[in-house]
Amino acid sequence: MEDLDTLVLRTALNWHAQGLSVILVTVARTWGSSPRPPGSLMAINGRGETVGSVSGGCIEDDLIHRIREEGVQAVCAGNLPLVLRYGISADQAHRFGLPCGGTVELVLEPVSAHSRLDELLLACEQRRSVERTLDLQTGHANLQAGQYDGLPRLDEHKLITYLGPQARIIVIGASDLSRYLCQFALSLGFAVIVCDPREEYRASWQLPGVVVSTEMPDDLILRLQPDNRTAVIALTHDPKLDDLALIDALQSNAFYVGAIGSRRNSQQRRERLHIHFDIPQTTLQTLHGPAGLYIGSKTPAEIALSIMAEIVAIKNGIPQPASTPVVLGKAIYESQPQQEMNGAICAI
Repeated sequence: MEDLDTLVLRTALNWHAQGLSVILVTVARTWGSSPRPPGSLMAINGRGETVGSVSGGCIEDDLIHRIREEGVQAVCAGNLPLVLRYGISADQAHRFGLPCGGTVELVLEPVSAHSRLDELLLACEQRRSVERTLDLQTGHANLQAGQYDGLPRLDEHKLITYLGPQARIIVIGASDLSRYLCQFALSLGFAVIVCDPREEYRASWQLPGVVVSTEMPDDLILRLQPDNRTAVIALTHDPKLDDLALIDALQSNAFYVGAIGSRRNSQQRRERLHIHFDIPQTTLQTLHGPAGLYIGSKTPAEIALSIMAEIVAIKNGIPQPASTPVVLGKAIYESQPQQEMNGAICAI
């Protein structure tokens, strides 16, 4: 499954190739509360069909109405980009469904060969981060290597945005737990790869949209060279497989490396990786194990939810003290009277 940015770019290109007029809409800036963050993309064609979003729906409705009533050429006069601001007044905020005080500034860009969306899409598919500069006076776009993360920058002459590779997760082990984890990851827009060299485990394991690798975990990690948009999670409970993946993943640029297991097994794993494979203690401190946030999970689906919640939190830059990892949550749970904790869990 593609992430939303990739889907928007691909759809816009397909519409343009069909001869339709297309506008690429970018959330350039926001003030106060806003439904979608800066950098969010939407495409709309001359028929009023859309992909992606820039609000909860009301701004989209207004843009669709404008396109259908006036046409793309009239909305973007001279086939040049247009800057629109919604939510300046209380009446506008109410009309367009914006939170109180929210303001959204959009850039509407007519798609053409000068947009270079095909090159931008290819860069994302090749896991390259790109800085894109749109000249507001000419409608021409310039692409260069850049960071993935970064707020758009808009002035009277140009809009600078940052796009990059889809978030990716490498799952070691084909199991019921990994099936649920992959389903969550796909729904969140991650590219998903499952690695399991054990034929008996792979035989009945399949999930549309997931790439299944038969390689040894260390071979896969070395081949893919996880970047800072990649998470690696080991789920086999088999040190011969999990450790192979972790040794190389911990020395990669992966933004998240984790493994399931009890607190005792997790500690033994850290000792094993340090003593036998010379993994520094400072590196081992980045290993998430037991993986996940503490939610009292018991079933494979609940454990998968716990792990994906932690992965998303790390991806989004949420500091760990703001959430409760499994190892800390279990310690707190076991230190409290059972009746009191049961009440707390029910309240949550």
